[in-house]
Amino acid sequence: MRAKSSTPPGLTSPRPRPGDELELTIDSLAFGGAGVARLDGYVVFVQDGVPGDRVRALVGKSKRAYAEARAIEIVQPSPERIAPAADHPGAPWQVIPYERQLEVKQAQVQDALERIGRLEEFALEPIIPAVERWRYRNKLEYSFGTDRGGRLVCGFHAPGRWDEIVEVSDCLLASESANAARERVVGWCREQGFSAWDRRTGEGLLRNLVVREGRRTGQLVVRLVTAPGTDLDRDGLARAAQPANGVLWSRVPGVAERTGGGETEVIAGADDLEEEIGGMRLRISSEAFFQTNTKMAERLYGLAIEYAGLSGLERVYDLYCGIGTIGLLMAPRAAEVWGLELVPDAIADAISNARLNEVTNARFFAGDVRLALRELVATAGRPDVIVVDPPRAGLSNKVVRRIAEAGPRRIVYVSCNPTTLAPNAAQLVEAGYELRRVRPVDMFPQTPHIECVAELVRV
Repeated sequence: MRAKSSTPPGLTSPRPRPGDELELTIDSLAFGGAGVARLDGYVVFVQDGVPGDRVRALVGKSKRAYAEARAIEIVQPSPERIAPAADHPGAPWQVIPYERQLEVKQAQVQDALERIGRLEEFALEPIIPAVERWRYRNKLEYSFGTDRGGRLVCGFHAPGRWDEIVEVSDCLLASESANAARERVVGWCREQGFSAWDRRTGEGLLRNLVVREGRRTGQLVVRLVTAPGTDLDRDGLARAAQPANGVLWSRVPGVAERTGGGETEVIAGADDLEEEIGGMRLRISSEAFFQTNTKMAERLYGLAIEYAGLSGLERVYDLYCGIGTIGLLMAPRAAEVWGLELVPDAIADAISNARLNEVTNARFFAGDVRLALRELVATAGRPDVIVVDPPRAGLSNKVVRRIAEAGPRRIVYVSCNPTTLAPNAAQLVEAGYELRRVRPVDMFPQTPHIECVAELVRV
């Protein structure tokens, strides 16, 4: 019996193998940010490639339909390529002019809806550009590592590497005050002689440093994440992090790269901070989800309110409501708001935020949307509008069915992933809704991430 050829149809030479070096021209950008090149029709996704670049690329993965590679040399730069502002793994698109970034994101939303969702006759409205192109994040999670000289460093994982940390001294995604807080804590850790947690052996102490900021209030919460089993000077950490409003120490077990879970101790101050958005003051717990770009979150939620088309008479469901931000912003424009969220601590924040802002027509409950939505309909009555802001994986088939059963006149879908919005929107169209309009919002400039809001109306 003859072995199967490893050459895909249309490829005149064997497909590339891991470790091969290829010289390629980048044609376009794929969703997620990789450059797209072709080798006799065979697709190669190239990390760090810009359309128009001629690159030398190192193949990491090779499959029958495509390969994944990393640009190791720019043989001839694209006419579009610009000089980077910083060596920053968290800003891979900074070498692309900002207006071009917006064009690509707009096109990728349209492509996802048309190609994946097979949707037509919807209005794709112009992308809303970022208010700030740099220093826009209110929360950053840094990782500790060791450089080749054995020195403790703090920064971000190198692209495609779980074991290599790129040090940052001035993170251009963070404010100056948040940067200063990080530098003070890292300096103190070096003085103490602490070692970074080794991702290969599981030895060492320091895992992550999380700095969260109320961009409108100026409040800071600093959280040091370590492996368990070692004590540290709490007063020293508190002094190093000053003038933070809260200083926390989390001890997280296991090998997974995560900052949540484990045991968290409040070293100084409070474990939450306050932020202002849309005229409301919100209290955010240390591990609660909140959009990481405050100014653009205000634009995003304003767009959701516009798409909801509220007249003051509607019953609104806010599904995956988190700390209640969208629902509370809609409450003054609706008859009543009902929020549902799986995480009990987030619901506690939502209830606290309703009291803080004297919102009396909003109720929040902890529960799995998949299981609790029918019960909510039986308790509260059928919704007129459902606002849904799911995680990146989108809505499960069962949740889509439950939403369609609830029968709202309008659905406002806030999406952080157009490739999961597209199939969900197609399912809702199949269930009797019309996708009326979609608008992208650039929450994360210098990155390939895309947020958008979609309006679906029952027909």
